[in-house]
Amino acid sequence: MTFSFFKKRKGVSRPPCLKVDLHSHLIPGIDDGSQSMKESLFLLRGMEALGYKKVITTPHIMLDTYRNTPQIINDGLKSLRESAIAEGLKIKIEAAAEYYLDDGFCDLLQNNEMLTVKGNYLLFETSYVSKPIHMEEMIFKILATGYVPVLAHPERYRYIKDPKKEYIRLKDLGVLFQVNLNSFGGHYGKLAKANADFLSKSGLIDFLGSDIHGTKHLKTFSALLESDAYTRALKYNTILNDELI
Repeated sequence: MTFSFFKKRKGVSRPPCLKVDLHSHLIPGIDDGSQSMKESLFLLRGMEALGYKKVITTPHIMLDTYRNTPQIINDGLKSLRESAIAEGLKIKIEAAAEYYLDDGFCDLLQNNEMLTVKGNYLLFETSYVSKPIHMEEMIFKILATGYVPVLAHPERYRYIKDPKKEYIRLKDLGVLFQVNLNSFGGHYGKLAKANADFLSKSGLIDFLGSDIHGTKHLKTFSALLESDAYTRALKYNTILNDELI
């Protein structure tokens, strides 16, 4: 299996690659990401070809849709690791979760059943169209429980009407931001691209992620690693990915 779309384009100087990817959906069959081990291994092989040393894959946990548990995720991680080793892949694989802010999230937080990144980074998301009524209260609860809240793809939330005011408010509350690299290429639409550019130029990004669900995401993601937007994001922001190695 070849990876021709990962080859460096002639005359293009790619900036140093991050060693760690935070946010992907690579455990097969448990959410809307990879649906087979074969697909997962293809995606891992692609990430390795791009220079990544570790992926921290983050399956969805949503009360009404993806009722994953730590056991389901860790069992899937074990199988994925074993298959990757059998294929000769060197890339390290860890798992956390991407939590949806719903009633189920509050119960999990109360019961201390969270899968986090490097001990205390907690990746969460919300509805794309409606801001949770008690969002700030839930952020306070995350912090009070000892976790650091990391908002997945803040650029994609259409309820953000005043980026400067609303993003700064979240930052003041103690929220870190993980932006999807594919947003810089317009993969999620013009609004997400504009918001990603704003966050980058404002120095508000803490983590960059692939949010890879399948082959299409991987192909567009690989192109973004050679883009001016990627270079600017590394230049204007303190990116924490490689602290997770």
